Amino acid sequence: MSKALGTFALVTVLSALLMALSLAVARHGYPYGAFGMKRLDGIADAASFLAIAAIYFFCALLMMVLPIRAAGVVLTHAADAIFWATIMLFATIVGSLLARWAFGQHDVLWALLNWRFLFVVAIVAAHLTMNELRRNILLRSLFFVVFAAATLACLFWSFSV
Repeated sequence: MSKALGTFALVTVLSALLMALSLAVARHGYPYGAFGMKRLDGIADAASFLAIAAIYFFCALLMMVLPIRAAGVVLTHAADAIFWATIMLFATIVGSLLARWAFGQHDVLWALLNWRFLFVVAIVAAHLTMNELRRNILLRSLFFVVFAAATLACLFWSFSV
């Protein structure tokens, strides 16, 4: 948990510094600042977490049914990478928004209230409790169904609201 928080904090600070640099360059009239802002804004969007969550929940579903060695391979080669990518993308969004807020765009923090960021919370919560879910056969059976439903919902439900 502390490693995840440390990573989140560091990526947030680094992306905030890069966004602040881009905003400062753009404020002085150079077009390169707009390119930097566009690239940082294009890295992650709240809607992209739907696809990431679908892949993670499918990995979690596999970890519930596979034997321990195969589940370990899925965990170390897929689920961990998706977990860290989720933290990195969310930290980039938060850092960019904080830099914009520091430069006077005070309405941008409302973007953090997007309901699609709940998928970030779901991925982090599932990842941090995965050992407990694998240990208990009742929880493993229950969360097999939960992860299957979450995977299918993330893939096929429109979430248009």
